[in-house]
Amino acid sequence: MGVETKRMAKAMTAATGDDSFAGRIKSWPERIANFYRDVRTEMKKVTAPPLKEVQATTVVVIVTVFLFAGYFWVVDVALGHSIDYMFRYFTHLH
Repeated sequence: MGVETKRMAKAMTAATGDDSFAGRIKSWPERIANFYRDVRTEMKKVTAPPLKEVQATTVVVIVTVFLFAGYFWVVDVALGHSIDYMFRYFTHLH
């Protein structure tokens, strides 16, 4: 087991040892400290992507947004004209 897993298991057994309100209040500072320690450990593992990768994914997102916008515009216009045609057709029957 990893160090984080052991610490989390220890915290879980400590937290379940006393389920009373006072027990939860007493363990609050320790749980907060464990949480921030775990956050600090995980943040050390985070790496920022290189600038070229950020630029490439940004271009992909922008192009995809415009493609979907165009697709939904075409679908909206087609459905709008179809519904308009149906209303005109059914109103002229009477």
